[in-house]
Amino acid sequence: MKSNTVFTISGGASGIGLAAGRKVIAEGHRVAILDVNMDAAQAACVELGEHAKPFELDVRDTAGWARALDQVWAEYGEVDVHVNNAGLIYTKYVNDTTDDEIRHMVDVNFLGLVNGCRAVVPRFIQQGHGHIVNMGSYAAYTTLTGQATYCATKHAVRAFTFGYALELQDTPVTFSLICPAAVNSPMWQQQINHDAAALSFADTIIEPEVIADAIYKAAEERPREVMIPKLKGVAVKMVGSFPNFQARVLKQQFQNGKKKLEQMRREQAGTQ
Repeated sequence: MKSNTVFTISGGASGIGLAAGRKVIAEGHRVAILDVNMDAAQAACVELGEHAKPFELDVRDTAGWARALDQVWAEYGEVDVHVNNAGLIYTKYVNDTTDDEIRHMVDVNFLGLVNGCRAVVPRFIQQGHGHIVNMGSYAAYTTLTGQATYCATKHAVRAFTFGYALELQDTPVTFSLICPAAVNSPMWQQQINHDAAALSFADTIIEPEVIADAIYKAAEERPREVMIPKLKGVAVKMVGSFPNFQARVLKQQFQNGKKKLEQMRREQAGTQ
């Protein structure tokens, strides 16, 4: 990777996005932190130092993408790597989820990513290079109790990423899709109060720095897809291909996750 590579990261003020920003800065590059929460973006950039700049962006707003990217290009001259990281979850059973909550997940997790890709790609083509890293999930291959809509958005992210990559395969724009298991982020932490989230707690949780390393490596090597952990990812793909088998496996996993969730709640209550 060339020196002083410029990254843009949506949802960059916290969680995986902030961890990725730290990695970029630590490796001697520059980063534009794009976030709907400008106060958080500014605080993140204070932490990251002079090579990080904050830019306000609601990923649902196509005009907002144009404004933010105009500002980024004016600041840096060009961008080398764009990371579509912004996302959210309402962990509820389907009939307990409101219309607004379902729409919010679809608008941010899927359409926000689509907006980002469509806004960045023409600029990358014009400058003659550019790599896009999209944040997927194991949820792109399976469907979890209490997370049906969230999983649907990640299935859509995967299909869109690979489909758009095919359309652009004769251009200088390349794509990577990062698909991790559950990550210790604010999105995961807020699920501890929801019984429907038990499957998110069934296995070992990945730290965001692991995903940040994978994002940075993807920017260097440009793989089409990265599963984290890799071996378990192979199993997830297989299980997700057989709905009846998946139902049996996840039923047991749900019970395991429920026990761990209850234990975490007891530990949390004990520290308060």
